[in-house]
Amino acid sequence: MLDKVLIANRGEIALRILRACKELGIKTVAVHSKADRELMHVRLADEVVCIGPAPSAQSYLHIPALISAAEVTDASAIHPGYGFLSENADFAEQVERSGFTFIGPRADTIRLMGDKVSAIKAMKEAGVPTVPGSDGPLGDDSEANLATARRIGYPIIIKAASGGGGRGMRVVHTEGYLLSAISITRTEASAAFGDGTVYMEKFLEKPRHVEVQMLADGQGNAIHLFDRDCSLQRRHQKVLEEAPAPGIDPVAREKVLTACRDACIDINYRGAGTFEFLYEDGEFFFIEMNTRVQVEHPVTEMVTGVDIVKEQLRIASGMPLSITQDDVKLSGHAFECRINAEDARTFMPSPGKVTLYHPPGGLGVRMDSHLYTGYTVPPHYDSLIGKLITWGEDREIALTRMRNALDELLVEGIKTNIDLHKDLVRDSYFRQGGVTIHYLEKKLAS
Repeated sequence: MLDKVLIANRGEIALRILRACKELGIKTVAVHSKADRELMHVRLADEVVCIGPAPSAQSYLHIPALISAAEVTDASAIHPGYGFLSENADFAEQVERSGFTFIGPRADTIRLMGDKVSAIKAMKEAGVPTVPGSDGPLGDDSEANLATARRIGYPIIIKAASGGGGRGMRVVHTEGYLLSAISITRTEASAAFGDGTVYMEKFLEKPRHVEVQMLADGQGNAIHLFDRDCSLQRRHQKVLEEAPAPGIDPVAREKVLTACRDACIDINYRGAGTFEFLYEDGEFFFIEMNTRVQVEHPVTEMVTGVDIVKEQLRIASGMPLSITQDDVKLSGHAFECRINAEDARTFMPSPGKVTLYHPPGGLGVRMDSHLYTGYTVPPHYDSLIGKLITWGEDREIALTRMRNALDELLVEGIKTNIDLHKDLVRDSYFRQGGVTIHYLEKKLAS
């Protein structure tokens, strides 16, 4: 087992990693910016290192500072959490070259799956269903690009190969707009990601966002932890998730779960990872793979009983998976609400001092948060301040517990999106299950 882990992140995920390390008897190193001295995991870690001023570019994204912190504390490994440098292949490579273990996939795997063109190619070869598209980057031949769009059929979507988080994509409904859309997306992609490569896909008009959680040890063993529905999104950012995804065709589900497991073995994947799909009319279409632990991993933990972060730590220690596919059993249903420090109506960030914090409790209720009364939410980082998760024997019980838990949750002194979640879990269409990725934005617009 690893001896000491440096947690290269902040907030609730840093605290989540610290808890897993403690359960496994692993010592912890908390790094923090000058704005994050009062974070809960910083208070609880065995060792603490300040890595720079508040701006993330000078602290949590500053690779030399992180590696130096690992060196001075004699850490054996670095856990990147999610966000920041978690899917940065150069960081993973530098961590390993410096003599530390990167708790995640190998650098070449991150590069393969980080480029959406190469990822789609690899998944097609592994038998994972993909969206009809250009089967590679678009060139400069206008006639060839027009012909490709005609073959796929409108509407189509132009995507940046290195894009993410909803950026670097443009929907095209008519041929007259195609060439200018390609040009604009290339320019935006180059400016945002340093890579102007774009590709083309069929635009699905009423899809759901369904993803498959994977664990693989890089030793030929891989398992799936079933699926999640993440369709409630605003500007391509997830708001509320649930597991398992409701109303999925069982034959299609079994087929895609098997394909994902085979794909992980084919690419010799190591660690936790998630295959993201669009699901429409009973069919799955691969869109990307996230090579890290995800924000919404707790809903999967609640319905499978598998501690995903502890498995990450075991795998990074060189151990094989502690469980087989036959050991993974689906039990009940779970929801997760992302609690953000933002205005529930305008979505403007709301940093400031938390004057009162009271988390909910009861059977089947879990609150992952770094908040405490008196903590000051800084203005420099993502607005996520917690995740409220509920479990029940079935979907309705889990949803009832979520409604009750949201009513109990108190965060005062700052604005939050708790009221938005109270509305969502009482929404009649959402309660039926199976809303599309466009549902929330249409609801907000109305």
